[in-house]
Amino acid sequence: TLYYSMNKFLESLAQARLDGTYLKWIRAISGNKLLILDDFGLKALSNDSRIALLDILEDRYGNGSTIITSQLPVDNWYNFIDEPTLADAIMDRLAASAHRIALTGKSMRNKKNY
Repeated sequence: TLYYSMNKFLESLAQARLDGTYLKWIRAISGNKLLILDDFGLKALSNDSRIALLDILEDRYGNGSTIITSQLPVDNWYNFIDEPTLADAIMDRLAASAHRIALTGKSMRNKKNY
């Protein structure tokens, strides 16, 4: 299992681009059975990050599971991705065999556990 907050995912992507390890980084992510991307939609995606996300989802399709958490409703993801061709491709790979779970109610972080 590999976990990234989207902010750290975007930082790792930028670093991999800078130091020339992008393909190795993508292969390492794609090789995990489960990838968790947390807090999708909090920070705007650059063109590089859209393409990287598509590359990862394409490589993982049928080979591993991906969990994406977001406070942004799924209906808004297409507009958030903000590039129609890439948004179509990304959403297609995400929705093709997805299980959506919409959580409601108050945050569990607000409850005191005794």
